[in-house]
This record gives sequence, structure tokens and C-alpha cells, in this order.
Amino acid sequence: PDLTGSLNTLANRQSEVGKREEALGTAEQTVKNYRELAGRNRDAFLPVLAGSLNNLATLQSAVGKREEALGTAEEAVKMRRELAGRNRDAFLPVLAMSLGALSSICSAREEYDRAHACLKEALQLIVPMYEVLPAAFEPLTLQLTKDYLAASEQSSQAPDQSLLDRIAAKRPPQ
Repeated sequence: PDLTGSLNTLANRQSEVGKREEALGTAEQTVKNYRELAGRNRDAFLPVLAGSLNNLATLQSAVGKREEALGTAEEAVKMRRELAGRNRDAFLPVLAMSLGALSSICSAREEYDRAHACLKEALQLIVPMYEVLPAAFEPLTLQLTKDYLAASEQSSQAPDQSLLDRIAAKRPPQ
């Protein structure tokens, strides 16, 4: 587990310095290892496997492997849905993040309606948490909102104004 966690960190650092192909190989090894660990102890390793799948999907998309990225991101969302079903408070934020990542991949594939739907769902999940703990969830909520507005424009769909109003109601005056 420690080695695999280090590999995950290494993949992120490789990506940050522009070594995306190397990062992709490292991320693939990370996912392989976490799959094996989750096979032995699903409860302990499913959360980190889902996170590693999310990272892998982002890297796959960055190097142009968008079909693979889509499948990987969908798998991460599926796992995080399962986790949120078990412990809503702990896993809804990461499910929202995975939906955001899936949306980015959909946008790169010019699937704008699907990207919009993913972001709307992500906001529907996170806004109730943002309303209760605005400081804790503001960065994620604002990023998802920004992406949602862009996706609304790309898909030629009006954003859900009631959702945006709930977010605005919690924002401090600027």
C-alpha cells in the first residue's frame, strides 16, 4: 500500500513537470496495484482505487487517449457512487469531483450535453454541503460552478438558475 501510494504521488509529480507519458505508465501501475489490494480488502482500498482511476483518466485524456479516459472516468464515478451510498457525507465531495473529471473528458470528446449533465449533478450533490459548511466546500463549489457555466454555454442549455441562486446566497458580499 505504501509503495502504491508513492507511485500515485510520483505520477502526479511527473505530470506536473510535463512528463505525461511517464506519468501515464506510473498511474497505470498504481491502478493495477490498487486493484490487487482492493481484491484482497475491498473496503480498505476501494476509495484509493477510485481516486487513482480518476487520476489515470485525467492523464489518459491529457495524452489524447480519450476513449480509454472515458471508460476509466466512468469506472471511477461508479465506484464513488457505491462509496457515497455507504457513507454519503464522506464520499459525496469526491463523487462530485469525479463527475467534474468525467465532464472534462466529455467536453474534450465534444459530448457537451453529457458534460453539462455531469456538472449539474455534481453541483446538486455539493450545494447542500456548501450551504451547511460554505468555507469547507467553497473552492470545489466555485470550480464546479465555473465549469458548469462553461458547459451550459457549450451545450446551449440554460443553467439551473435555482441552483446558482443557492450558491450565490451563501457567497459573502464582494
